[in-house]
Amino acid sequence: MERLDELAVNTLRFLAVDQVEAAKSGHPGLPLGAAPMAYVLWDRFLRQNPSNPAWANRDRFVLSAGHGSALLYALLHVYGFGLTLDDLKHFRQWGSKTPGHPEHGHVPGVEATTGPLGQGFAMGVGMAIAEAHLAATFNRPGHEVVDHFTYALVSDGDLMEGISSEAASLAGHLKLGKLIYLYDDNKISIEGSTALAFTEDVGMKFQAFGWHVQKVSDGNDLSAIGEAITKAQAETERPSLIMVRTHIGYGSPKQDTSSAHGEPLGPEAARATKEALGWPADKAFYVPEEVARHAGEVMAAGRAFETLWNSGFDAYREAHPDLAAAYEAAVRGDIPPELEVHLPSFGAQDGSVATRSASGKTLNALAPHLEGLMGGSADLAPSNSTNLKGYASFAPGDRSGRNMHFGVREHAMAAIVNGMALHGGLIPYAGTFLVFSDYARPALRLAALMQTRSIFVFTHDSIGLGEDGPTHQPVSQLVSLRAIPGLTVLRPADANETAAAWWIALNRRGPTALALTRQGLPVLDPGLYPIREGVPKGAYILKEAAGGPAQVILLATGSEVALALQAEALLSAKGIRVRVVSMPSWELFAEQPETYRRMVLPATVPKLAVEAASPMGWREFVGDSGDVLGLDRFGASAPGKEVMAHLGFTAEHVAELAEKLISKR
Repeated sequence: MERLDELAVNTLRFLAVDQVEAAKSGHPGLPLGAAPMAYVLWDRFLRQNPSNPAWANRDRFVLSAGHGSALLYALLHVYGFGLTLDDLKHFRQWGSKTPGHPEHGHVPGVEATTGPLGQGFAMGVGMAIAEAHLAATFNRPGHEVVDHFTYALVSDGDLMEGISSEAASLAGHLKLGKLIYLYDDNKISIEGSTALAFTEDVGMKFQAFGWHVQKVSDGNDLSAIGEAITKAQAETERPSLIMVRTHIGYGSPKQDTSSAHGEPLGPEAARATKEALGWPADKAFYVPEEVARHAGEVMAAGRAFETLWNSGFDAYREAHPDLAAAYEAAVRGDIPPELEVHLPSFGAQDGSVATRSASGKTLNALAPHLEGLMGGSADLAPSNSTNLKGYASFAPGDRSGRNMHFGVREHAMAAIVNGMALHGGLIPYAGTFLVFSDYARPALRLAALMQTRSIFVFTHDSIGLGEDGPTHQPVSQLVSLRAIPGLTVLRPADANETAAAWWIALNRRGPTALALTRQGLPVLDPGLYPIREGVPKGAYILKEAAGGPAQVILLATGSEVALALQAEALLSAKGIRVRVVSMPSWELFAEQPETYRRMVLPATVPKLAVEAASPMGWREFVGDSGDVLGLDRFGASAPGKEVMAHLGFTAEHVAELAEKLISKR
């Protein structure tokens, strides 16, 4: 290495080591081994402007190996993203800007929340998809306003995770040439050598996936790393994997051992490492003046990149004013309020409508007015009703297509949608059966943690789907989704509630999960019921008791709301006063003022909750004196109506339970 390069690489290494030592916790091994490749990428290739980290046409860098966060924080400090040395000194401490794994939105420059291995790998694929689609949508000859690369640093552990194989397979199929991953090939995992469990030929596997694969035999050879990145940039038909042979804990007494992975080196070993690499042993959190000066030059180049782009965008705006305005609106994520008029309205003439079908009709009604609405399904589009009619599929030969075909890859699909949302400019959605949300759960959790506008369409939402049986009938999934902080779950009662739910999902900050039926449901008359006003509140009085105060409240979601209305008719015929409450979203209801919540569900009136799913959580709403008709078992294979009836979901049984509640008063 040249002297300045060596100084810069060691600056990154030891800023990371010092963070881990100060915290007495962390992962020093990856930064010591991978700092050279990170330096080459950030110093010579990455087009970004630290003065404006949100610049839309920046290159994206994802640290999929999130345990190496100390290296990312060192980069963000050295290259001027606003992290101070004091921030680095508080690594992994309460309230710091430098948590143990990178958190998007916590500090500028962190493109994605990573740490659960493989998630960053898949999110990077989503970012590359977004770049390709937006380029096809907005670029015009002589005006390439969308033109950037997506990079990631991935680890052995990332590549062991199944999600990475799912995402790599799709990326290769889609020929995402602007996707470049640096693989920290150090051959060590927590339990020891990767030979214990990971002996496949990674290069051959990725070639089979359709990737361009290169190998750099020496992770300290900056020229070889730079040449490999240059070749990867020139490869336009295949995503690239650059396998860089590194040594975990490089230069330390723990080099090439598993103990270098996830524990501090310790004062003696840290000192020995500094001495071995020619670094001042008595200095901590040290940035040489030459390195700071050089980083300043890189930062100036970053500002120049954006200045040049801004100048080009001015010319683009002059040549294509409508496109320029649409691009800026897409980047802002605008949902014009006047678009609400395009939401479909359903009536009695529509007959029985499955909420999955209503969802599809809503999507297609909005698609012409929301250019960024883009998504698909895990090979279930006809069942999920996620296809945008009249629009092409996003494919190697057509990047303008808005229909995504994720294949049977639920886990990668959800993470890819998160990456599309993080990139910006799109409103991405993904569909599968509700029972398979279990396959996507880690990505759903990260969507909630990052508060991305990711929309998840989960159909076949109950035992009512019928003949496919208990393997496909969700029981625990609704409550498990509701347990994720920051995820808004909506289970609409009919077609009109579904349209309202979509409007909420589009305008909501953070991710949304829609739970939708396979079976047809009666349409609620929007002229009779306050659906548009009620759904945004999470729960609302669908039908008030006639002739005096309610003696019992029937509280239901989704397909069971129709059941509650049928039970209300039976009870009313007996002179029993019943209030029916539709509760499409626990989360939205929890956000309402206490006065509203008490008005809808007064403590003095007995309540029966009805939902064809686990009863867990409903006690919060019905209280100790109320009751829940739910499921504490799996379903069965039979026609949906029969399954519902055999398991107690009939109007007669609901009415019977309600009468028992009243009799206890």
